[in-house]
Formats: sequence, structure tokens, C-alpha cells
Amino acid sequence: MSNARLLPHVLLVDDDTDMLTLISMRLRAAGYRVTAVDNAEAALAMLAVDLPSLVISDIRLPGMDGRALFDEIRRQYNALPVILLTAHGTIPDAVDATSHGVYAYLTKPFDGTVLLEKIKEALQLGGISSQLQNSDTSWRSELISRSQSMAELLAEAKLVAGTDASVLIQGESGTGKELLARAIHRASARARAPFVAINCGAIPEQLLESELFGHVKGAFSGAVSSRAGLFHSAHGGTLFLDEIGDMPLSLQVKLLRVLQERQVKSVGADHSSAVDVRILSATHRDLELALREGQFREDLYYRLNVVRLALPALADRREDISLLANYFRQQLAEKYRKKINGFSPDALASLMSAPWPGNVRQLHNVVEQVCALATTPIIPLSLVERALCAPTLELLSYQEARTRFERNYLIQLLKFTDGNVSDAARIAGRNRTEFYRMLQKHQLTPNLFRDDADVVATKRQ
Repeated sequence: MSNARLLPHVLLVDDDTDMLTLISMRLRAAGYRVTAVDNAEAALAMLAVDLPSLVISDIRLPGMDGRALFDEIRRQYNALPVILLTAHGTIPDAVDATSHGVYAYLTKPFDGTVLLEKIKEALQLGGISSQLQNSDTSWRSELISRSQSMAELLAEAKLVAGTDASVLIQGESGTGKELLARAIHRASARARAPFVAINCGAIPEQLLESELFGHVKGAFSGAVSSRAGLFHSAHGGTLFLDEIGDMPLSLQVKLLRVLQERQVKSVGADHSSAVDVRILSATHRDLELALREGQFREDLYYRLNVVRLALPALADRREDISLLANYFRQQLAEKYRKKINGFSPDALASLMSAPWPGNVRQLHNVVEQVCALATTPIIPLSLVERALCAPTLELLSYQEARTRFERNYLIQLLKFTDGNVSDAARIAGRNRTEFYRMLQKHQLTPNLFRDDADVVATKRQ
């Protein structure tokens, strides 16, 4: 990277050629890298190519004006500071602009010193640019990317890492939600304290409560000794609640109380203890839909969703596919002690055009398979096509795999017992009431598994 690209980058937008030249010269002399364009449409194109530290725009522009440009910047890059310039400003205009998020509103002719001071103040806020140009990227070393969408996301992640705000990370399975949570922790003031993660959808409700809050000896059958929960283990650090959307409602109430009071009461304990924990959470579910359906508490949702970060699907950041594939190839070639130098052009093209429903996790699985089977230094198209077509459990989350197994298990029990619920429940080690709830959960009807199922079905008609 050249030294010029390390300078704070200012995008300047003005259709007045003389003003554009004058401000550009002044900013370059002050140590800034400047990109100058004469219309808003060109500015939006530049934003997609090279995200700046700051945008300075005149309000009156041909076509889209400066206020419309600001609105579009706020929609796409909500942490990017904007300074607006105008030759026709009024106090109400200035108040309105700043109330909508414009960092500064200056009326021409303006004092050059004032402009430089406003630029300095805006950059000191630590916006997107300062995060992108920070040479220390060790905090996000596990998140391999060169895409603009990921750059913006990581910049926002670095910003929020400097606070103690709760963060809700959303994204499809396999996009790297836990990796992003770890990155936020490493970039925070809590980096030297523990990072503790738990998948809320992978643990039964009774065990999940004990895992989170701990228990005292004798609190329940099997509690032969006291045990600290994950809130205590993460004291001073970060607790990552993965798949928070799958947490039972009864535990959501207890979690909310902990977040409000900063006190944890272990299962069976008589008193609470203080905890200092930052909460990061993640889900692939639509929590707004869960709210409407009464499956997730609104008050807890707003506690967790102070800042929301959405990880893009791999299919939406295709420029990262070859980068990730080669990164994984280097790691896995070393793991399997093979000399694998790369992919053939058609093999790489196949990876680039694949749909990737399992996202980065699926890509890693595919690359591992081709590396394990490779017999030549260059991975051929045939191996990639084979790996892409092969069904794999890696495409399922743990919760999805467990749900599928449970349904198939119940079906096999009902087939074995000819739909006799009492016999099936006894084999499963569950009482009839609990077994019926399990059947209802998977919409399984015992009658359909009886020898006279056709007769039953006919009677129903």
C-alpha cells in the first residue's frame, strides 16, 4: 500500500470548478488524500470503489442535490461523516441538516481554518475511514475479505467494539457470526478478559439455565456439587449468545432480569451476585417475525439489539470466494502435508459461480474435501464439481440436524410400534404427555402409522 493511501481520504463534491480546485489544494496541503467530482452520481460511484474518510458536498448540484446525496450516504454508509456547503444557507436549514445527521453545515464563503477544524473533529470521531485505514487488523484476522460490504461491516464493528453496547449479529448459517463476535471482543477494552460462547439452541432448557447462571449443590437431581455459570466465567469479558432466537421464553425472562440488574442468581441459590459482562448475541432467525408470533420478548429484543450488524451471505460477496478458497487451501494443504499450489482456472470459476447455501462454512468444507482427495499440485474441475454435488451435514446447523434426527427417530418408533403411543413412549423413555408434545411439535399423527391407517384415513374423509 502506498503512503498516499494511508492518508485520511476526503471525497469532495462541487460543480463549481474553481471551488473544487481551491478546496482540493487546501486539503492536500493539510495532509489529506482528495478525490474531487462534480456531481452526486459520480460521488456515489466513487463511494462504491474507494470508501473515503469523509464527504464534503455542495448542496446545489446538477441532478441529485447535496441533501439527496447525504440521504443516500446515510442509507448505505451510516457511520460516514458528511459536511455540507451552501451559498444560500439559513439558520433553519443548518438546524434541519444537523438534526438529520449532517456533521457540519457551512455557508460560503467560509473560513478555510473553520473547514479544516470541522474535518479534524469529524475524523476524530473514529468513523468508517479511520477504522478501514487502521494498519492494525489483527483483531479481525479470522475474517478474510476484500469486499466493500464486509469492509463497511468491519468498520462499524470496530466502532462499536470501543463501547459496551450490546450487539445483535444477524446472518445466515455459516456466514461467520461467532468469528465476528470474537473480533469485536478482541477490539474491545475487554480483550484480555474471557470470551465465552454458548449455542442457546443446542442445549435443552433445563441444562441451558444451569449453563448460563450456574447452580448450587443439590439444586436438582444430579447436582452433586456447585457450579459457576457462564455469566460468572465471562466476568469482566464478553458472553456470546449464539442462536438467541431459539432460547425458550421462560429463560428469556431470566436473561432479561440479569441484563437489567447486572446480578446473577444461580439455580437453587438464596442470593444473587454481581457480574460485569458485555453481551453479544447472534441469530439466523427473523426476530421481528418471532416478536409478532409471541416467540420472543420485545423488551429483551431491544436490550440485545442496541446495535445490529448483518453479515452478508457469501453469494453477496463473490469477490471474496477466490480469496477465501485459496486461504483455506493453504491452511489445509499444510494440514494434510500436501503440495497443492492452487486451483485450475475452470475449477476456480466453478467455485465463483456456485450458489453457496451453506456460505463460508460450506466453502471451507468443499476446499477441505478437494485438498484431501487431491493427487496433483493443481486442483482440477472434476474434484470441485464432485465436492459441490456431494450432500454434507456441514450445511446444517446443529439445531437443524438435531430437529431432523428427532423427527426421523419418532417416525421410526411409530413404525416399529404400529402407531402405539404407549409403547413408543416407553421405548423413548418419555411419559405419554411429553411424547405427545414431541409428536405435535413435528406434526406427526400416530393413527397414520397403524396397520389400519388406510381405513382411518378413509373414515376421516
